[in-house]
Amino acid sequence: NALDPQLDRRGFLKGCTMAAAALGLSEAMIPKLVEAAATAERPRVIWLHFQECTGCTESLLRSSHPDLARLLLDIISLDYHETVMAAAGHQAEHNLHETVHNHPFILVVEGGIPTKDGGIYCKIAGKTAVDILAEVAPKASAIIAIGTCATFGGVQAAAPNPTGSVGVQDLVKDKPIVNISGCPPNPVSFLGTILHYLTFKRLPALDHLNRPLFAYGRRIHDHCERRPHFDEGRFVEVFGDQAHKLGYCLYKVGCKGPETFANCPAVRFNDVAVWPVSVGHGCAGCTEPDFWDTMTPFYERLPNVKIPGTGIIADADKVGKTILGATAAAVGIHAAVGIGKRLIKGKGEE
Repeated sequence: NALDPQLDRRGFLKGCTMAAAALGLSEAMIPKLVEAAATAERPRVIWLHFQECTGCTESLLRSSHPDLARLLLDIISLDYHETVMAAAGHQAEHNLHETVHNHPFILVVEGGIPTKDGGIYCKIAGKTAVDILAEVAPKASAIIAIGTCATFGGVQAAAPNPTGSVGVQDLVKDKPIVNISGCPPNPVSFLGTILHYLTFKRLPALDHLNRPLFAYGRRIHDHCERRPHFDEGRFVEVFGDQAHKLGYCLYKVGCKGPETFANCPAVRFNDVAVWPVSVGHGCAGCTEPDFWDTMTPFYERLPNVKIPGTGIIADADKVGKTILGATAAAVGIHAAVGIGKRLIKGKGEE
């Protein structure tokens, strides 16, 4: 059994259950995920860091209840990861090359890849990020780009993109790539992708941007808890106003939920199950390509999004009155017909 004794059975099962829920699987599939996660044949993983802040790794390491980081380390063999590995220098590089040239592995990339000026803006062990990716990627069984930097270039790719930062899919064309975008993405989206791969021996279904549909298949706007306020035309006008205190829609103060695809409202972050919108800050659209350019200014509303004049409650009232009116008319007609029949019958008896 590959389970870490420090991770109790309850935490392990809870992590698998969370992943199953994120994947949209039924309870009947949880035992299969558990079996796949507990196998002794742990897949080897090489995790490369390029242009990034390490926030994606930090969000994973700091998740708990269950401890997703420990769960992940139980189900994979993390052969190379600059943040958490004990080895350093030549020993670390030896571990990297030993796995690359002698074992099948999954490649995880965190961070954008600078391409200008020969890629000199990110170098590790004397090699550029471009060269390292070109050496490692061709030998990987599959590639997971984690975070918006690795998927779409990230903040360093914002105009004028001085280092020529790009995402993995801009350089690697002959390998299956899964993009787990976000700044940072939810750790459950990454865990769900890994467990899907282990359980079904294939990557999950992807959207047109190579993001897993189970995590990025719906707009944030479509399953946000503040959506009813949007439909009713109830908006925060200024941060801190009464509408803000009442939890009204944040669209007018810059929320980019209508143009952003992610599972943040459903999966949420941290031990207290929150996400930016639930604590009063609009979505910044961080899961989308070029969000630093397309979603800014962050505190101004998106253009071309129609604010409804009447909301679902007003519409429901209107429809309700129409139905009631039709029902009343039908009852009246039915009553009139009944009275007419009785009158005719009475005249016949006379």
